[in-house]
Amino acid sequence: MTPLQRIFAPDGPLAQAIPGFRHREQQVQMAEAIESAIDNYRVLVAEAGTGTGKTVAYLVPALRSGGKVIISTGTKTLQDQLFHRDLPMVRDALGVPVTVALLKGRANYVCLHHLDTAVAEGRFMSREDAKHVHAIKRFADQGLAGGNTGDKAECGSVPESASVWAQATSTRENCLGTQCSRHGECFLMNARKKALEADVLVVNHHLFFADLVLSDEGATELLPACNTVIFDEAHQLPETASMFFGESVSTTQLIELARDTRMAAIEHAKDFAALPDACVELDRAVRDVRIAVPGENLKLPESAISRFPEFFPALTALQEKLTEFRALLESQAERAPEIQNCLNRADDFAQRITSWRDTSYQGFVRWLDVFHQGLVLQLTPLSVADPFQKQIEGRKQAWIMTSATLAVKTDFSLYQRELGLTDEERVRTAGWASPFNYEEQALLYVPEQMPEPNSSEYSLAVVEKALPLIEASGGRAFLLFTSLRAMDRATDLLRAEWEKRGWEYPLLKQGEGSRSELLERFRAAGNAVLIGSQSFWEGVDVKGEALSLVVIDKLPFAPPDDPVMAARIDAINQAGGNAFMDFQLPHAIISLKQGAGRLIRDEEDRGVLMICDPRLISKPYGKRIWQSLPGMKRTRTESEAQLFLSTKFANLT
Repeated sequence: MTPLQRIFAPDGPLAQAIPGFRHREQQVQMAEAIESAIDNYRVLVAEAGTGTGKTVAYLVPALRSGGKVIISTGTKTLQDQLFHRDLPMVRDALGVPVTVALLKGRANYVCLHHLDTAVAEGRFMSREDAKHVHAIKRFADQGLAGGNTGDKAECGSVPESASVWAQATSTRENCLGTQCSRHGECFLMNARKKALEADVLVVNHHLFFADLVLSDEGATELLPACNTVIFDEAHQLPETASMFFGESVSTTQLIELARDTRMAAIEHAKDFAALPDACVELDRAVRDVRIAVPGENLKLPESAISRFPEFFPALTALQEKLTEFRALLESQAERAPEIQNCLNRADDFAQRITSWRDTSYQGFVRWLDVFHQGLVLQLTPLSVADPFQKQIEGRKQAWIMTSATLAVKTDFSLYQRELGLTDEERVRTAGWASPFNYEEQALLYVPEQMPEPNSSEYSLAVVEKALPLIEASGGRAFLLFTSLRAMDRATDLLRAEWEKRGWEYPLLKQGEGSRSELLERFRAAGNAVLIGSQSFWEGVDVKGEALSLVVIDKLPFAPPDDPVMAARIDAINQAGGNAFMDFQLPHAIISLKQGAGRLIRDEEDRGVLMICDPRLISKPYGKRIWQSLPGMKRTRTESEAQLFLSTKFANLT
């Protein structure tokens, strides 16, 4: 038995230290593969089915490696769980003297300078905001005395969603850096200092890629050099990389620039009336750009922008105002760091707008993201394979990428292509099936006589087919939809049915509270029905009887109005490939695996996965889809699905 095998043995140190620990051969094999990759500076793409215990599988070899390790997660929730629970537990079990640090993006830390300004000005949208900002001030004072780290997640008296946090934190654009009068006390700087000193650092994907981009631009790196990088929830990397290897500028950023400049001018350049006047003009020019594109929740490709003839003239007028604005800032910049900061931002935004309008840019998708309050000029790379590959090639490090959903069956080729992981000498792939007994624990049900997914009556049919199963399971259901419109339509239909049938199962809907609040209510109720869209397809863990039925309305193909996806499809087809089979279908399968993964979360879970889309049966590619799901029994008979639920939960309904 190797030292690693002894650690994972039924009577080993992990079993003695971790409550409920179970020896799983898949977990041991995964840990061995990761240890080999770390020792040989390889890239390992590792898919581990639900229940494998992948967190412990990568933490053990990481902590034993003796080198510096960065662990990047998909969400702040998982980040906190790793730092506060999993890492200390495994470290104590192994008895290794490693130091650990947690680092989040700057928006998570109280900015003392901006908090001071907010308190001094006293301008708040509501009494609640005023109450919250004083609570944040008390929290920050406690932090300065060593009582907390300044991370807003530790400030229990103010919700993380409170709007006033924007006045008490900084952005990359409005941070004054070393010129700030509170720089020496800065919570973010203290967190970064600890990050540089730690043996193991926990970050998230957004922060990791922000650091890559900054270092490429020659700016100071946020993260330390390390021997090993581990990405948990690694299926998110291609999308996150696309955000950071691209470029964007929003009307919100420009309005904030005008606002911050006006405040800086009032405090540091009272005698220069031209600057506040220019702020008003810039703000008006920015809002004219937004007004030029009526509507909201639109993603407009370059070809569709011509439908709005007022847009480009408004953008040109904005650029002219920004040039004048910049000249005024330059004349006053020496008077205060705040004004110099606004000048730097104006230069940056002007350059981004110019880049966005430069049609000679090759390999990028130019598009508009339009929402209720503003719009964003987006320049997104057609592919992130080259820039990501360069990062890996240029560093003597081990790179571990793990998730429950990286492959189609056992084929990792889509993921490897998207990230440029083509070096056969260095890149390895491996997969381990879930240890759960899906054939006994779960049933896949595809209802009969469903209309085509593009039918106007489709959402009604989904609800009608789901109701008998919701009744059989006594609530305890997730209904997951591929669009917000379908979710809203289904919610209206379900509420009408609840009233007609007199059901008392709590009915929860995405958007009517934060995700964490809704999940807490769902778990506490024990018989609730939660209706959600993309937010609940992944990263949600509900164990036990509270979740016994997962209904998915459609196969999650990317929406046809997504400009980046459409451009990538077009590029594949123009190059002679088959975009549907090689790109769209694999993406849909991986997304479906995420949604399906909500159902069975431990050895005791039982339930039905109901996929309503008839294409799973009627289309030739349907078999490829369901063969990529865990090996559960399948049925098309409603009564069989009802029986599975009612017999499993007869004593609970």
